[in-house]
Amino acid sequence: MPYDVPHAVSPGLWALAWRRLRADGLAMLSLAIVAAFLLLMVLSGTGLIAKDWSKEVGVNYAPPSFVGADVEAPGSSAAPSNSLPSGAESDAPTELPVEDPLAEALAAIRGETQKSDTSGLPAADSANVDPLADVMADIRAKGSKAEAVEARAPTLPFGGDKWGRDVLKKVVKGSETSIFVGLAAAVVATFLGTLFGAIAGYYGRWLDDIFNWFYSVFTAIPYLLLILAVAAVLQQKGTLTIILILGLTGWTGCFRLIRGEYLKHKGREYVQAADAIGASNARRMFVHIFPNISHVVLVQLSILVVAFIKSEVILSFLGFGVPVDVVSWGSMLNEAQNELILGKWWQLAAAGTAMALLVTAFSLFTDALRDALDPKLK
Repeated sequence: MPYDVPHAVSPGLWALAWRRLRADGLAMLSLAIVAAFLLLMVLSGTGLIAKDWSKEVGVNYAPPSFVGADVEAPGSSAAPSNSLPSGAESDAPTELPVEDPLAEALAAIRGETQKSDTSGLPAADSANVDPLADVMADIRAKGSKAEAVEARAPTLPFGGDKWGRDVLKKVVKGSETSIFVGLAAAVVATFLGTLFGAIAGYYGRWLDDIFNWFYSVFTAIPYLLLILAVAAVLQQKGTLTIILILGLTGWTGCFRLIRGEYLKHKGREYVQAADAIGASNARRMFVHIFPNISHVVLVQLSILVVAFIKSEVILSFLGFGVPVDVVSWGSMLNEAQNELILGKWWQLAAAGTAMALLVTAFSLFTDALRDALDPKLK
């Protein structure tokens, strides 16, 4: 009677990588932070949170709640009571301190109106004409606006900007723009770098020379100056413009690595076996070779996300990024530089802390992912 002999299945590359990641506590913490930011981006993009980020809910430069209300804040309802003269009350006095100088003139006008009514003129027309109606309407409108300003909150959880908008909601909405730009631009750059590197490394010869020439031209110019020059030439602000600028100029690093991997793998036995069974060049490139170098592509994608988030912040800070009706971490830092002169530090601290937290977590996770996907580490 035959017995079933248990056999061990060797885990694959991705299973080993996930096992190494789970054993690294810092990597899992970084992954959790990155996942939390991605969740904020999705919730903000769908309008579930920070939908009313542009609403003026606080007084101008409302301080954070843990700092306390600023009694001298403009538009604040917590104005000191000693701003009125001593002995004065908030309500209007019941008696005027002096006689009304227009009392006799008003009495004369009323008398003439009564005479015109008895002389046969339309009483309704003469009595209902109010020459001060428009002026009083303007005064009432201004009074209602003043009451609306006084109704704003004197403090906000993380403070407010110069228009009274909540800084916390701006940070959440800004994370949507900055993270989306970083992810989308990294996908574009990684796709171009992988495609160009695969063609250059696999075919070689004159195709390799052409792509290497383009690579040399792009890398000869400092990267920051290159993207600033392209942004200045386009002169069209927008999220799509920034994605194209970063994606079309940031493929060089991925191209260099993928080209080297294809040069190394195209002569190996499994590729020659695929050639022997009649596999086409495209199938050998993207079905046989690409799965064996996909970990390099993934690591490059995560590295470019971090780099492009910082690039978007720099572009928006310098005025070449998102338009004025779109908020990002870079535009918040641009606003905060003027507020810092007035001692209003909370918008700078909120945007800078959020960006530093995400970039640090993403960088640590990228390093851990690179180590986990390294086949030499077992």
